[in-house]
Amino acid sequence: MTLADIEKVTQAQTETSTRRNSLGRPKWLGGAIGIIGLVLAWWLLAALGVAGGTIPSPWTVLATMFDDGWALYGPNFSITAAGALQGFVWGNLLAIALAVLVVLVPPVESLATQLAILSYCTPLLALGPIILVVFGGRTPTIFLAAMYCFFTTMVGTLTGLRSADVASLDLVAAYGGGRWQKFRRVQSIAALPSMFAALKIAAPSAVLGAILGEYLGGVDSGIGVALTAAQTSYNVPRTWGMALAAALLAGLGYAIVAIIARFVTPWTSGKTA
Repeated sequence: MTLADIEKVTQAQTETSTRRNSLGRPKWLGGAIGIIGLVLAWWLLAALGVAGGTIPSPWTVLATMFDDGWALYGPNFSITAAGALQGFVWGNLLAIALAVLVVLVPPVESLATQLAILSYCTPLLALGPIILVVFGGRTPTIFLAAMYCFFTTMVGTLTGLRSADVASLDLVAAYGGGRWQKFRRVQSIAALPSMFAALKIAAPSAVLGAILGEYLGGVDSGIGVALTAAQTSYNVPRTWGMALAAALLAGLGYAIVAIIARFVTPWTSGKTA
């Protein structure tokens, strides 16, 4: 499979999503219904005592989170967020730079394809312990967060760069513009919607990578560490509370990127990226 094949699949999925969301219903309606359905299902499973009663009710989890307070969630939340943010920045910068390089220097596409597929297929948890031994500290957290962002952003950016209007590219060429002029005046702008769509997916992925990095050890704080401690002490409500905090952090990252995308690409505000 080449990057061109991956781009075709991505483009087809995007077009399908756009058609599904062109039925006139509010964009937030589907998400709200999904959240309400999940909470109701959660409450029902807790009430029925499924899994030996190890599923606490939403109210029990919220009460435990309130009792633990900011003293527990604040430091762990902020540390994981910082690691996810660093990985998000590094992973996406590398992905965008490589996508731009493929467009400006087409011969490197085979190498870029290998790197993208390798980053996607390699079991990153196998690389984490190696990074931990070599560098120590929070480096595995940042590394895994960056790697979980890389593939999605690279494919999304490359798809956007190659979706530029052919007539506009021909116009730049007619006035003597080369690859750089085409990129600066046409392709970079055309790529913004697809790139931000990829970044919105990459934000929760960075949080996942950061938490998995904390599971590897070498650190004494973060959501992953707090989750491990809660599991070890069999504090089920706190375990669920930490999982809920991780989900909220991932959702926050998605929302921030979505807001930035709305301001940077206002011409797509009526479409689903």
